[in-house]
Amino acid sequence: MNIFRLLITPRFVGFKNNLKGPGGGRRVKILTLTVVGILFWLVLFFLFYRVLAYFSSQEMIGDVLARQLLAMVLLIFFSLLIFSHIVTALSNLYLSQDLELFHASPATLTEIFLSRSFYTVIDSSWMLIVFGLPVMMAYGVVYHASLAYYLSLIYVSIPLMIIAASLGILVIMVLVGFFPAQRARDIIFFLSLIVIICLYFLFRFLRPERLVNPDSFVSIAQYLGALKSPDSPYLPSQWATDLLWTRLTRYPGSQLLNYLLLWSTALALMVIDIWMAGLIYFRGFSKAQEAKRRTHVGRRILEKTVSALTRPLGPDTTSLIAKDVRTFFRDNSQWSQLLLLGALVVVYLYNFSVLPLERSPIKSVYLQNALSFLNIGLAGFVISALSARFIFPAVSAEGNAFWIILSSPVSARRFLWSKYFAYLIPMLILAEVLIIYTNYLLRVTAFMMVLSSATIFFLVFGIVGLGVGLGAVYPNFKHENIAQVATSFGGLIYMISSSVFIALVIVLEAGPVYTILSAHFRGEAVTHVQWVLITGSFILVIFVQIVAVKKPMAAGLKSLSRYEG
Repeated sequence: MNIFRLLITPRFVGFKNNLKGPGGGRRVKILTLTVVGILFWLVLFFLFYRVLAYFSSQEMIGDVLARQLLAMVLLIFFSLLIFSHIVTALSNLYLSQDLELFHASPATLTEIFLSRSFYTVIDSSWMLIVFGLPVMMAYGVVYHASLAYYLSLIYVSIPLMIIAASLGILVIMVLVGFFPAQRARDIIFFLSLIVIICLYFLFRFLRPERLVNPDSFVSIAQYLGALKSPDSPYLPSQWATDLLWTRLTRYPGSQLLNYLLLWSTALALMVIDIWMAGLIYFRGFSKAQEAKRRTHVGRRILEKTVSALTRPLGPDTTSLIAKDVRTFFRDNSQWSQLLLLGALVVVYLYNFSVLPLERSPIKSVYLQNALSFLNIGLAGFVISALSARFIFPAVSAEGNAFWIILSSPVSARRFLWSKYFAYLIPMLILAEVLIIYTNYLLRVTAFMMVLSSATIFFLVFGIVGLGVGLGAVYPNFKHENIAQVATSFGGLIYMISSSVFIALVIVLEAGPVYTILSAHFRGEAVTHVQWVLITGSFILVIFVQIVAVKKPMAAGLKSLSRYEG
């Protein structure tokens, strides 16, 4: 036990040192993240409180809806916890850089395995607290729960996390027993990606919006049947749902049986994991030390594509962009996310194709153009989210090899602008596809088609500029996973800045668009004074666009020029 305590101590010491880090910058980051986290909790709590308050006001189906929502939430959390533990366990048990030191220590294999499993639970289960606590608190407030409910949250969550962690660790140990750890990571990633995309499509194409329209069902029995969530007496999330619901409503229920099921399953899976670790864990760790084999499939196609894309540019910019393109497509965790992007685009367009505009009390011609204008902001936020994942980490993606860029004849300015133009064209194409096709589905006027297409076109310039510039201001060249860069403090600053930029453009254009459309629908002419105001608004939009590109890029260039490694 003493050795186990020593093995897990470095994580707590590192966390403590991060909190006490030198300078005020770290304290500002911690304070900012704390404030943002509290605001997120409050917003999530408010949304669920309003939904549950509405459910509780419905006499016949209110409790049914609330209980099924609780079951769905816990099932989603439990499923995500299993996936999260699978991914995290692979890194903590097989790929971490300090594992060689751990295995060379006097600690036993069981102690090492338990310490790394403890790390896995800590790294993966914070999501349950961040996203789950506001939801559970909303249930407690709406149903006036007693202290027993809040205590139940603790001794229900712990076994649920242990079960998810044990299943995830067991899956990864068996998988690494058949495949090298590097290849197992690719397999897990692709399987997870395919499952997420399939669930995403399945949920959306089931059209859950029908549940808020009982008129679409023939009878109340059919409507109640459609409300049933996928539950099973064999699912741990269902045991947790039954326990919490009996505490919330104070209905008599088999609480003791569910407690025994949760805790006995958690303890049994822990024993099975320790037993399996003694059999196959070290053998899998030895396999993980093998070098990853590089596949050459598709290399010729990639070379031709890169050559065609970079031919019109200068030799230095060509080399930088060609390197970025090759690096992107050689990293499975990068290019495979294009599948998620494709799923996002399909569902985004599908949502507009099923809008019930004919049932709206507002005239369709007004509603269509209003939705088209609001869609500019929505598409801008989608582009910003994608930029946070792909563009903001672009500078940090150089990693420890960034010193090669610094020592090369390529200037920092040329390096930064090559990143800008490498991502600008794909984002422009994606944004225009989203806007033009959704406008086609909405059947908007020619004016709105031109305005929205032009606005999103210039918005992309600012979004990409913010991404590349702030990515250079907040670089992380020592990351272990490029996804960590997008979720860092700098990524948060980028999303806030990008959202403010998009909202500012939408607000500046709202007045002129309303004036022009109102005059068009009433058959009136726009006055000279109105044209002056409209022209002034669009000049301000152009000014904001220029600032959104120049200021972040200048700040990024200044930051890179001062970087010393």
